[in-house]
Amino acid sequence: MQDSGDDDRMRRMHVFDRRAVRQHRERAAAGLNRHDFLLREVGERLADRLSDVRRTFPLALDLGCHSGQLAQVLAGRGGIETLVQTDLAPAMVRRTEGLRVAADEEALPFAAASFDLVMSLMSLHWVNDLPGTLMQIRRCLKPDGLFLGAMLGGTTLTELRQALHAAEIEGEGGLSPRVSPFADARDAGNLLQRAGFALAVADAETVTVSYADPLALIKDLRGMGETNAVRGRRLQCSRRAMLLAALDHYRRAFAGADGRIPATFQVIFLIGWAPHPDQQRALKPGSARARLADALESTLAPPAPNADRGAP
Repeated sequence: MQDSGDDDRMRRMHVFDRRAVRQHRERAAAGLNRHDFLLREVGERLADRLSDVRRTFPLALDLGCHSGQLAQVLAGRGGIETLVQTDLAPAMVRRTEGLRVAADEEALPFAAASFDLVMSLMSLHWVNDLPGTLMQIRRCLKPDGLFLGAMLGGTTLTELRQALHAAEIEGEGGLSPRVSPFADARDAGNLLQRAGFALAVADAETVTVSYADPLALIKDLRGMGETNAVRGRRLQCSRRAMLLAALDHYRRAFAGADGRIPATFQVIFLIGWAPHPDQQRALKPGSARARLADALESTLAPPAPNADRGAP
Protein backbone atom coordinates (compact mmCIF):
# COMPACT_ATOMS: atom_id res chain seq x y z
CA MET A 1 0.00 0.00 0.00
CA GLN A 2 1.11 3.56 -0.66
CA ASP A 3 1.08 6.04 2.19
CA SER A 4 -0.45 9.52 1.89
CA GLY A 5 3.00 10.99 1.19
CA ASP A 6 3.39 8.75 -1.87
CA ASP A 7 -0.07 9.82 -3.07
CA ASP A 8 0.85 13.50 -2.70
CA ARG A 9 4.08 13.01 -4.66
CA MET A 10 2.20 11.24 -7.45
CA ARG A 11 -0.35 14.06 -7.66
CA ARG A 12 2.41 16.68 -7.83
CA MET A 13 4.16 14.68 -10.55
CA HIS A 14 1.08 14.45 -12.78
CA VAL A 15 0.67 18.12 -13.68
CA PHE A 16 -0.17 17.57 -17.36
CA ASP A 17 -2.92 15.64 -19.10
CA ARG A 18 -0.83 13.64 -21.55
CA ARG A 19 -3.93 12.63 -23.53
CA ALA A 20 -4.64 16.33 -24.10
CA VAL A 21 -1.00 16.93 -25.12
CA ARG A 22 -1.31 14.17 -27.72
CA GLN A 23 -4.68 15.45 -28.96
CA HIS A 24 -3.34 18.99 -29.36
CA ARG A 25 -0.43 17.69 -31.42
CA GLU A 26 -2.68 15.45 -33.48
CA ARG A 27 -4.85 18.43 -34.42
CA ALA A 28 -1.82 20.64 -35.15
CA ALA A 29 0.09 18.14 -37.29
CA ALA A 30 -1.46 18.90 -40.69
CA GLY A 31 -0.90 22.67 -40.49
CA LEU A 32 2.21 22.84 -38.32
CA ASN A 33 4.40 24.07 -41.17
CA ARG A 34 2.43 27.36 -41.09
CA HIS A 35 3.22 27.91 -37.38
CA ASP A 36 6.60 26.22 -36.79
CA PHE A 37 8.81 29.35 -36.85
CA LEU A 38 9.67 28.97 -33.14
CA LEU A 39 10.57 25.29 -33.57
CA ARG A 40 12.90 26.20 -36.42
CA GLU A 41 14.48 29.13 -34.59
CA VAL A 42 15.18 27.06 -31.47
CA GLY A 43 16.22 24.14 -33.67
CA GLU A 44 18.88 26.34 -35.29
CA ARG A 45 20.24 27.26 -31.87
CA LEU A 46 20.27 23.60 -30.84
CA ALA A 47 22.05 22.69 -34.09
CA ASP A 48 24.69 25.35 -33.40
CA ARG A 49 25.43 23.71 -30.06
CA LEU A 50 25.73 20.33 -31.75
CA SER A 51 28.14 21.79 -34.31
CA ASP A 52 30.48 22.74 -31.46
CA VAL A 53 30.96 19.01 -30.70
CA ARG A 54 33.70 17.67 -32.98
CA ARG A 55 32.68 14.05 -33.34
CA THR A 56 30.37 11.79 -35.32
CA PHE A 57 27.18 10.11 -34.06
CA PRO A 58 26.43 6.83 -35.85
CA LEU A 59 22.90 6.57 -34.38
CA ALA A 60 20.89 9.52 -33.05
CA LEU A 61 17.38 9.94 -31.63
CA ASP A 62 15.09 12.96 -32.11
CA LEU A 63 12.75 12.71 -29.13
CA GLY A 64 9.53 14.65 -29.68
CA CYS A 65 10.23 15.36 -33.33
CA HIS A 66 6.94 17.12 -34.20
CA SER A 67 6.74 16.85 -38.01
CA GLY A 68 10.49 16.69 -38.59
CA GLN A 69 11.62 20.30 -38.05
CA LEU A 70 14.90 19.44 -36.30
CA ALA A 71 15.85 16.91 -38.97
CA GLN A 72 15.21 19.56 -41.63
CA VAL A 73 17.26 22.17 -39.75
CA LEU A 74 20.18 19.76 -39.31
CA ALA A 75 20.10 18.64 -42.96
CA GLY A 76 23.27 16.56 -42.66
CA ARG A 77 24.98 18.77 -40.06
CA GLY A 78 26.27 17.59 -36.69
CA GLY A 79 28.00 14.37 -37.68
CA ILE A 80 24.76 12.31 -37.55
CA GLU A 81 24.83 9.21 -39.72
CA THR A 82 21.40 7.69 -38.93
CA LEU A 83 18.50 9.52 -37.26
CA VAL A 84 15.47 7.94 -35.57
CA GLN A 85 12.49 10.28 -35.04
CA THR A 86 9.78 9.83 -32.40
CA ASP A 87 6.76 11.80 -31.26
CA LEU A 88 3.88 11.28 -28.85
CA ALA A 89 1.38 11.99 -31.65
CA PRO A 90 1.19 9.42 -34.49
CA ALA A 91 -0.11 12.15 -36.84
CA MET A 92 3.16 14.04 -36.33
CA VAL A 93 5.29 10.96 -36.94
CA ARG A 94 3.47 10.17 -40.19
CA ARG A 95 4.60 13.53 -41.58
CA THR A 96 8.31 12.76 -41.07
CA GLU A 97 10.62 10.74 -43.29
CA GLY A 98 13.12 7.96 -42.60
CA LEU A 99 13.22 5.84 -39.45
CA ARG A 100 10.32 6.85 -37.19
CA VAL A 101 8.10 5.56 -34.40
CA ALA A 102 5.34 6.93 -32.21
CA ALA A 103 6.63 6.87 -28.62
CA ASP A 104 5.86 8.50 -25.30
CA GLU A 105 8.71 10.48 -23.73
CA GLU A 106 7.60 9.15 -20.34
CA ALA A 107 8.01 5.48 -21.41
CA LEU A 108 10.82 5.16 -23.94
CA PRO A 109 10.76 1.84 -25.85
CA PHE A 110 14.51 1.66 -26.48
CA ALA A 111 17.11 -0.74 -25.11
CA ALA A 112 19.91 0.47 -22.88
CA ALA A 113 22.97 1.93 -24.61
CA SER A 114 21.22 2.19 -27.99
CA PHE A 115 22.11 5.73 -29.14
CA ASP A 116 25.21 7.87 -29.52
CA LEU A 117 23.13 11.07 -29.38
CA VAL A 118 19.66 12.00 -28.10
CA MET A 119 18.13 15.37 -28.98
CA SER A 120 14.81 16.84 -27.90
CA LEU A 121 13.35 20.02 -29.39
CA MET A 122 10.54 21.77 -27.49
CA SER A 123 8.82 18.68 -26.08
CA LEU A 124 10.13 18.01 -22.58
CA HIS A 125 8.18 20.89 -20.98
CA TRP A 126 5.05 18.71 -21.41
CA VAL A 127 6.53 15.76 -19.50
CA ASN A 128 5.14 15.03 -16.02
CA ASP A 129 8.08 13.07 -14.61
CA LEU A 130 11.00 15.03 -16.06
CA PRO A 131 13.58 13.42 -13.73
CA GLY A 132 12.36 9.98 -14.77
CA THR A 133 12.43 10.87 -18.46
CA LEU A 134 15.97 12.24 -18.17
CA MET A 135 17.04 9.01 -16.46
CA GLN A 136 15.51 7.01 -19.35
CA ILE A 137 17.36 9.19 -21.85
CA ARG A 138 20.66 8.62 -20.05
CA ARG A 139 19.94 4.88 -19.92
CA CYS A 140 19.40 4.61 -23.69
CA LEU A 141 22.64 6.50 -24.42
CA LYS A 142 25.87 4.64 -24.98
CA PRO A 143 28.73 5.48 -22.57
CA ASP A 144 30.02 8.96 -23.48
CA GLY A 145 26.84 9.55 -25.50
CA LEU A 146 25.49 13.10 -25.71
CA PHE A 147 22.11 14.53 -24.78
CA LEU A 148 21.04 17.92 -26.18
CA GLY A 149 17.62 19.32 -25.33
CA ALA A 150 15.63 22.53 -25.58
CA MET A 151 12.46 23.17 -23.59
CA LEU A 152 10.36 26.17 -22.61
CA GLY A 153 11.30 27.82 -19.31
CA GLY A 154 9.71 29.77 -16.50
CA THR A 155 9.22 33.25 -18.02
CA THR A 156 7.56 31.93 -21.17
CA LEU A 157 4.38 33.84 -22.12
CA THR A 158 4.66 36.10 -19.09
CA GLU A 159 2.62 38.79 -20.87
CA LEU A 160 -0.22 36.39 -21.64
CA ARG A 161 -0.21 35.08 -18.08
CA GLN A 162 -0.51 38.58 -16.64
CA ALA A 163 -3.32 39.51 -19.01
CA LEU A 164 -5.33 36.37 -18.25
CA HIS A 165 -4.79 36.71 -14.50
CA ALA A 166 -5.92 40.34 -14.49
CA ALA A 167 -9.04 39.64 -16.53
CA GLU A 168 -9.99 36.57 -14.51
CA ILE A 169 -9.59 38.31 -11.16
CA GLU A 170 -11.64 41.28 -12.35
CA GLY A 171 -14.36 39.27 -14.07
CA GLU A 172 -14.57 36.02 -12.13
CA GLY A 173 -13.00 36.75 -8.74
CA GLY A 174 -10.39 33.99 -8.90
CA LEU A 175 -7.70 32.23 -10.88
CA SER A 176 -7.52 28.96 -12.80
CA PRO A 177 -4.43 27.42 -14.46
CA ARG A 178 -4.65 28.74 -18.02
CA VAL A 179 -0.95 28.69 -18.97
CA SER A 180 1.26 25.71 -18.24
CA PRO A 181 3.93 25.90 -15.52
CA PHE A 182 7.53 25.71 -16.69
CA ALA A 183 10.83 24.86 -15.02
CA ASP A 184 13.71 27.29 -14.62
CA ALA A 185 17.29 26.79 -15.80
CA ARG A 186 18.72 26.11 -12.34
CA ASP A 187 16.16 23.39 -11.63
CA ALA A 188 16.78 21.84 -15.05
CA GLY A 189 20.53 21.73 -14.44
CA ASN A 190 20.01 20.03 -11.08
CA LEU A 191 17.70 17.48 -12.69
CA LEU A 192 20.39 16.59 -15.25
CA GLN A 193 22.83 15.87 -12.43
CA ARG A 194 20.24 13.86 -10.50
CA ALA A 195 19.59 11.80 -13.63
CA GLY A 196 23.25 10.80 -13.67
CA PHE A 197 24.57 12.93 -16.52
CA ALA A 198 28.21 13.99 -16.46
CA LEU A 199 29.42 17.48 -17.43
CA ALA A 200 25.81 18.70 -17.20
CA VAL A 201 25.04 22.26 -18.25
CA ALA A 202 21.75 24.20 -18.49
CA ASP A 203 21.45 27.74 -19.83
CA ALA A 204 18.55 29.91 -20.91
CA GLU A 205 17.92 32.25 -23.82
CA THR A 206 14.96 34.51 -24.53
CA VAL A 207 13.14 34.67 -27.86
CA THR A 208 10.74 37.61 -28.15
CA VAL A 209 8.19 37.49 -30.95
CA SER A 210 6.20 40.50 -32.16
CA TYR A 211 2.51 40.12 -33.08
CA ALA A 212 -0.06 42.44 -34.60
CA ASP A 213 -2.50 41.49 -31.84
CA PRO A 214 -2.95 38.84 -29.10
CA LEU A 215 -5.31 36.77 -31.24
CA ALA A 216 -2.45 36.11 -33.67
CA LEU A 217 -0.37 34.75 -30.78
CA ILE A 218 -3.19 32.45 -29.66
CA LYS A 219 -3.61 31.21 -33.24
CA ASP A 220 0.11 30.37 -33.39
CA LEU A 221 0.01 28.52 -30.05
CA ARG A 222 -2.88 26.40 -31.29
CA GLY A 223 -1.13 25.84 -34.59
CA MET A 224 1.95 24.55 -32.76
CA GLY A 225 -0.09 22.28 -30.47
CA GLU A 226 1.09 24.34 -27.47
CA THR A 227 -2.24 25.16 -25.82
CA ASN A 228 -3.06 24.46 -22.17
CA ALA A 229 -2.88 20.81 -21.08
CA VAL A 230 -2.71 21.26 -17.29
CA ARG A 231 -4.82 18.64 -15.53
CA GLY A 232 -6.49 21.29 -13.36
CA ARG A 233 -7.52 23.52 -16.28
CA ARG A 234 -11.12 24.53 -16.82
CA LEU A 235 -12.76 22.09 -19.19
CA GLN A 236 -15.74 24.32 -20.00
CA CYS A 237 -15.37 27.26 -22.35
CA SER A 238 -14.47 30.58 -20.82
CA ARG A 239 -16.90 33.46 -21.05
CA ARG A 240 -16.40 35.60 -24.14
CA ALA A 241 -16.36 38.76 -22.04
CA MET A 242 -13.46 37.47 -19.91
CA LEU A 243 -11.39 36.53 -22.96
CA LEU A 244 -12.03 39.90 -24.60
CA ALA A 245 -11.02 41.62 -21.37
CA ALA A 246 -7.77 39.61 -21.30
CA LEU A 247 -6.94 40.57 -24.88
CA ASP A 248 -7.69 44.23 -24.13
CA HIS A 249 -5.45 44.11 -21.03
CA TYR A 250 -2.66 42.55 -23.12
CA ARG A 251 -2.82 45.42 -25.62
CA ARG A 252 -3.01 48.18 -23.03
CA ALA A 253 -0.22 46.77 -20.86
CA PHE A 254 2.30 45.62 -23.47
CA ALA A 255 1.69 47.15 -26.91
CA GLY A 256 4.55 49.21 -28.30
CA ALA A 257 4.40 52.55 -30.08
CA ASP A 258 3.59 50.72 -33.32
CA GLY A 259 0.66 48.92 -31.70
CA ARG A 260 2.28 45.48 -31.88
CA ILE A 261 2.49 43.26 -28.80
CA PRO A 262 5.47 41.13 -27.66
CA ALA A 263 5.36 37.48 -26.65
CA THR A 264 8.26 36.16 -24.58
CA PHE A 265 9.52 32.59 -24.91
CA GLN A 266 12.29 31.53 -22.53
CA VAL A 267 14.16 28.52 -23.88
CA ILE A 268 16.26 26.31 -21.60
CA PHE A 269 19.04 24.38 -23.35
CA LEU A 270 20.22 21.17 -21.69
CA ILE A 271 23.54 19.44 -22.32
CA GLY A 272 24.78 16.30 -20.61
CA TRP A 273 26.93 13.26 -21.29
CA ALA A 274 26.38 9.63 -20.34
CA PRO A 275 29.21 8.78 -17.92
CA HIS A 276 32.41 7.23 -19.26
CA PRO A 277 35.70 6.50 -17.43
CA ASP A 278 37.75 8.60 -19.86
CA GLN A 279 35.71 11.79 -19.44
CA GLN A 280 37.29 14.86 -17.88
CA ARG A 281 36.63 15.41 -14.19
CA ALA A 282 37.05 18.42 -11.95
CA LEU A 283 40.09 18.20 -9.69
CA LYS A 284 39.57 17.83 -5.97
CA PRO A 285 40.30 20.96 -3.91
CA GLY A 286 44.00 21.17 -3.04
CA SER A 287 45.09 18.69 -5.71
CA ALA A 288 46.55 21.24 -8.16
CA ARG A 289 50.18 20.61 -9.11
CA ALA A 290 51.03 24.14 -10.28
CA ARG A 291 50.69 27.60 -8.75
CA LEU A 292 48.64 30.37 -10.36
CA ALA A 293 51.55 32.75 -9.72
CA ASP A 294 53.87 30.57 -11.81
CA ALA A 295 51.39 30.48 -14.68
CA LEU A 296 51.09 34.28 -14.58
CA GLU A 297 54.86 34.73 -14.07
CA SER A 298 54.14 36.91 -11.04
CA THR A 299 54.51 36.85 -7.30
CA LEU A 300 51.53 36.47 -4.98
CA ALA A 301 51.91 38.30 -1.69
CA PRO A 302 49.47 38.66 1.21
CA PRO A 303 47.86 42.10 1.61
CA ALA A 304 49.15 44.51 4.22
CA PRO A 305 47.38 44.21 7.58
CA ASN A 306 45.34 47.42 7.08
CA ALA A 307 45.19 47.44 3.30
CA ASP A 308 42.43 49.50 1.75
CA ARG A 309 39.80 47.11 0.19
CA GLY A 310 38.08 49.87 -1.77
CA ALA A 311 38.40 50.57 -5.46
CA PRO A 312 41.97 51.33 -6.63
